[in-house]
Amino acid sequence: MSKAKFGMIGLGVMGRNFLLNVADSGFKCVGYDLNDEKVNALNEEGREFDVTGVDTLEEFVGSLEAPRNIMLLVPAGKIVDAVIADLEPHLEAGDLIIDGGNSHFPDTERREKELNKKNLEFLGVGVSGGAKGARLGPSIMIGGKKDVYAQVAPILEAVSAKVNGEPCAAHLGNGSAGHFVKMVHNGIEYAMMQLICETYDVMKNGLGMNHAAMSYAFDRWNKSSLNAYLTEITAAILTKEDDLGDGYLVEQILDTAGQKGTGRWTSEVALELGIPIPTIDAAVTMRQISALRDQRLALSEVIEKSSAVGSEKFGTDELGRILLGAYVVSYAQGFALLAEASKEKGFELDFAEIAKIWRGGCIIRASLLEEFRTIFAETPSIENLLFDPGITKTVSEGRKGFLKFQAIAGRGGIPVVAYSSGYGYFDAITSGRLPANLLQAQRDYFGSHTYKRIDREGTFHTEWED
Repeated sequence: MSKAKFGMIGLGVMGRNFLLNVADSGFKCVGYDLNDEKVNALNEEGREFDVTGVDTLEEFVGSLEAPRNIMLLVPAGKIVDAVIADLEPHLEAGDLIIDGGNSHFPDTERREKELNKKNLEFLGVGVSGGAKGARLGPSIMIGGKKDVYAQVAPILEAVSAKVNGEPCAAHLGNGSAGHFVKMVHNGIEYAMMQLICETYDVMKNGLGMNHAAMSYAFDRWNKSSLNAYLTEITAAILTKEDDLGDGYLVEQILDTAGQKGTGRWTSEVALELGIPIPTIDAAVTMRQISALRDQRLALSEVIEKSSAVGSEKFGTDELGRILLGAYVVSYAQGFALLAEASKEKGFELDFAEIAKIWRGGCIIRASLLEEFRTIFAETPSIENLLFDPGITKTVSEGRKGFLKFQAIAGRGGIPVVAYSSGYGYFDAITSGRLPANLLQAQRDYFGSHTYKRIDREGTFHTEWED
């Protein structure tokens, strides 16, 4: 009897769906989980495929052909280390462990070094698309040794999403490149989601639009240049009726957003590398503020705010251009961070390839990515997407309407932090002169930090007080 080519540890919804996808793609596979119910669920759902769920590590490892290809889809952090520790005694030289969770990239770098010392192989792999994507085709971002990836490339490319016949799976670089790219992907995801939320807030509370009108607008945008998975699902969410009460479900959902840390990690590493990503930072901040619900409710009782709904005529086409421009800025910030990280860490990232595999399966998939792919393919050394004239024109068009959008939000006391940071970033990064000259004077005044001049070479210090 032939042995399995692929194994999965962690049979929650993501792991089980991914493994069923592998089996559905024609590869014999085996799954393991400590939870008997999850093992039974795999065996029940996979009856028509060549997949088996087992409840002991010995049987799991024994069911795999050598060298073994074992993927982990378990919660990031200490659990990954614990699973690896339990698994190691059963493995042989050349066996491969694939971490498919949202692990922090420094952990990925450490694990690869530790396992390589024991003659075991390791890949850090980012998987995006949620449970549905795992089953039907996710976007898969692979980091680690290229020759090791070749061992599982036929499987991962087969199960990935396809766009125009091209797999949305690729080896992106050595070491932690896959998990780093997935982290930045999630940072962009944070930004796009927050921008959509701010758009909804202004549409509802600043312009007085009803749910049908808002949903129609998002649906129209999704059929044009704003075509994106997040735009698409927002249209559906806004008109989902509440089956436990009256009205729309979204209005009954508590306004406290969850997060798993990837957005915060993106902000932290951007600070370390000196790359500004203010729209992503703002999105992280707004999730943190949303968690302070008791404080928000208490302060809302003592701080008087205007809540006027205006009667301005603000066409949905203009709103769409504003959102499109902000989307573009979010992607530009993410790719700028990836460019710096690639240099610092020696990833040698191919940005056209990243744009390609983000076109399908993942949460930030959008038609914009085909345009980005073309730009990076034609000018691979471009430092920032905003250097492309077409991209800059798109953002400039959005900025025109944003000034009016911002005024409506301000009058109604509606926070548009992500929008403001996005278009503020655009204004700053395209400014030939910023007021940092005054900042440098201040630093020299109180700390003798010195400054440089625009009219002559050298470093200067001034005794500012007589």
